[in-house]
Amino acid sequence: MSNTATKNQVKEELNPESLLAIQNLKTYYPVKGGFFRRTIAEVKAVDDVSFEINKGETLGLVGESGCGKSTAGRTILKLLDPTSGKIFFDGKDITKLRGKELRLARKDFQMVFQDPYASLNPKQMVGDIVSEPIRNFSNKSMKELKDEVMELLTKVGLPGDAYYKYPHEFSGGQRQRIGIARALALKPKLIVADEPVSALDVSVQSQVLNLLKELQDEFDLTYLFIAHDLSVVKHMSDRIGVMYLGNLVEIADKNSLYAEPLHPYTQALISAIPEPDPRKRKERIILQGDVPSPVNPPSGCPFHTRCPVAKEECSRVKPTLKEVKPGHQVACVLYN
Repeated sequence: MSNTATKNQVKEELNPESLLAIQNLKTYYPVKGGFFRRTIAEVKAVDDVSFEINKGETLGLVGESGCGKSTAGRTILKLLDPTSGKIFFDGKDITKLRGKELRLARKDFQMVFQDPYASLNPKQMVGDIVSEPIRNFSNKSMKELKDEVMELLTKVGLPGDAYYKYPHEFSGGQRQRIGIARALALKPKLIVADEPVSALDVSVQSQVLNLLKELQDEFDLTYLFIAHDLSVVKHMSDRIGVMYLGNLVEIADKNSLYAEPLHPYTQALISAIPEPDPRKRKERIILQGDVPSPVNPPSGCPFHTRCPVAKEECSRVKPTLKEVKPGHQVACVLYN
C-alpha cells in the first residue's frame, strides 16, 4: 500500500467529532548505566495507549501516582517526544512536528500545571506572565496587550491590580488562576489540566474547579483532566479513562464507570471513595502487594500480580481495550 493510501486510510478512521486522537502511544525513558552511560533498560511510562477526546468534551485520566497519566499529557502537548505512536490534533498528525510548525501548532493546545508555585516565573509581574504568549504570536500594542490581559484576569476572578504584582504576593489558589489565565491567552482549543487542584487547599479546590467549568462553556474548550482524586474527576469529566502501570485499562462515560466498573483495578479504586451515607457504603477492595516497576513490568496483563480474580491466562495474555457495552471499553481477559 502506498504512503498516500495509508494516510487516507488513517484520515478516514478518525472520528470527525474528535479534537484529539491518540493511537498506540508509547513514551519510554531510557535508564543509563555503566562506565559509558549506555542505555541498559527503559521505563515504560506510557505503553501503547489509545483514546479520543471529542470537541467540547472533558476526558478525565485517573490512576495511582506513577501510572503514566502526567507523562501522557506532556507527550500529547509535545513537551516530551513519543517513543512511538500517533498524535492527531484537529485531524492533523502532529507527532513529528518540529521547530516553527510545532510552535504554530502550540497556539491551539495549552497546559495548566500541577504546582502553581513552580510554574510561574517569580521575577516577572503577572501582567508580563499572562501577556507573554500573546506577545510571542502577535504585534499588538502595549495598550492592546494590557487591555486583553486585564480582561483575562477579570475572567479568572483576579482584581485588576494583580497586573502589577508578582507571584509571591498571591495565595496558591490565586496563582493557579494566573496559570489558567496564561493558558487562555491564545484562546486554545485544548487544555491539558495536570492535577490542577491537588496542590491547593481543600477550601479553594471547588472554586478553581467551578472556574474551569465556567471557562469551558465560555471559551468552548476541550479538556484532558488528569487527577488521582476520583471525586474531583467525576465532578469535572464527561468520560473517564483509568490508567495502570502505563496502560489504559478502562474507559467509559462517568456514570457507567462509577455505577458499574468492569476492570478489577477500577473496582478497587471506586471502592476506596469515601461515602458519608452508611447505607450506600460498599465493601472496600484491598489490593495486595506493590505496584510493579515500569522498568520491568509483568508479562501478560500488567495488573495480574495484584488482581484478586487473576487466572493463569492473565500472566500470558496482555488484553487490549475492547468495547463490551456501548461506549464502555475494558482491557481484561474476563471480557476479551
